[in-house]
Amino acid sequence: MKLDHLWTWSGKYFGYMDGDRLWTRDGRNVGRLQNGKIYASNGDYIGEVRNDNRLITHSSKQGHRGSSFTPYGKRIGIVPFVDYVGYVMYAGYEDFPGPSEI
Repeated sequence: MKLDHLWTWSGKYFGYMDGDRLWTRDGRNVGRLQNGKIYASNGDYIGEVRNDNRLITHSSKQGHRGSSFTPYGKRIGIVPFVDYVGYVMYAGYEDFPGPSEI
């Protein structure tokens, strides 16, 4: 199983991508990748992956909807990786919500 670890644009460790599923560091399946965008289980757009391992939200896409899905059961959480220095925010974007906000 290959996990792609992810940080928010501001540099906070979020969790990981396992296949097309986004998991929080505390073991919750909170998103699914569809056509390059990440959607919540109810189909609401929550963001996308940029620069290989950073999560960011495009402000104008917040009304977009994808397919809803049933989240997988909770997994054992993992010890968070060290946070990184944040990137300068792109115009029209905002930081991806933290695990506790989803």
